[in-house]
Amino acid sequence: MDEYFEREQRLIAEIKQYVSENFPLSQMSDEELEGKVEEVVQQKTSGTYVSIEQRLSIVRQVYSSIRGFGLLDTIISDDTITEVMINGHENVFIEKNGKVVKMDKQFESQRRLEDIIQRVVGLAGREVNQASPIVDTRLPDGSRVNVVLPPIALCGPTMTIRKFSKTPMTIERLIHYGSLTREIADKLELLVKAKYNIFICGGTGSGKTTFLNALSNYIPRDERVITIEDSAELQITKVDNLVSMETRNANSAGTGAITIRDLIKSSLRMRPERIVVGEVRGGEALDMLQAMNTGHDGSLSTGHANSTHDMLSRLETMVLQGAAGLPLEAIRQQIASAVDIMIHLSRLRDHSRKTMEITEVVGYENGEIVMNPLYVFEEDENSTLEKVSGSLNRTKNPMAHTWKLQLAGIKTEI
Repeated sequence: MDEYFEREQRLIAEIKQYVSENFPLSQMSDEELEGKVEEVVQQKTSGTYVSIEQRLSIVRQVYSSIRGFGLLDTIISDDTITEVMINGHENVFIEKNGKVVKMDKQFESQRRLEDIIQRVVGLAGREVNQASPIVDTRLPDGSRVNVVLPPIALCGPTMTIRKFSKTPMTIERLIHYGSLTREIADKLELLVKAKYNIFICGGTGSGKTTFLNALSNYIPRDERVITIEDSAELQITKVDNLVSMETRNANSAGTGAITIRDLIKSSLRMRPERIVVGEVRGGEALDMLQAMNTGHDGSLSTGHANSTHDMLSRLETMVLQGAAGLPLEAIRQQIASAVDIMIHLSRLRDHSRKTMEITEVVGYENGEIVMNPLYVFEEDENSTLEKVSGSLNRTKNPMAHTWKLQLAGIKTEI
């Protein structure tokens, strides 16, 4: 660790101790405390040269170590950081511009990191302790947080934060990033408006939730939409009649858990026109498919998989988790009649996120689910090992199921 950083950390610790011992912290408002911290920093640094930026940084770090989340506040306020991985108090990694790097800063001690974790988890009304050492929660700004405590995490308290974008993801921004073209976005808008059931799949960090969020904003304003997530992060801004629900972990007595299955079942009694499920991972896939099959057309969801075919077999496995005795044939028929369109996303070797395939689920024949790829990503001659170049091209296959488009009065060909 460099000398300047050590000196700064010593100064911060000294100022924090002075403020804690000399001021009635519990009786001071946030503004008063910040003012006092600024005065003390001014006094303590008056004899040495400290730039305005450094002084501001010291004030912010002292203030947030008393009232905020310490180092975490600095990271969260930096909009260029998209993900934070804390592996014990000494190892902090961040993702910036698609690259993961180790920070030169760290938390003061394991105890301090544990305090911050307890405050983060407590803010959302959750709890984490040795009895239940794993928790999924979120920060007040909506960022997704996963915490694993020792003795489960061997390297010390572990916290992973997926930052919440302050500006809702729109199709316009996906086009700007090169994930889609305007022409394909317009076709997807028609599919959402015509109430096709759409399933988005991809690997970790491929942008599934982002894409789901963008598609959700195509839902007509006057429809009643219910969103169901593990930790609420969808930002649907254009729907007035919107109900957002999130799951709840069991408490320390092992009771009180509310699962995605519970929420899907409950949502069916809430007169939804569409159900948006953030991600299906287990037995809730069966409830999701049944909802899609019983008149809740236009539902959207995501799942982890490396291809559209892989997603279908994962869906089969998930349904079996929820209803072990079901014959495979019945499950495949259920999937084939529930899901209309599958979109596969991928994070490629140059860290860019691309839409790899848009395929139609046509039906069930001879024991297999039949797929009809409509758009497929193809690399062109400009591709190198470092940079992927290519486009999402329309296949020669005509779209098989156009009746929902006809019902919606849409004459455009997909």
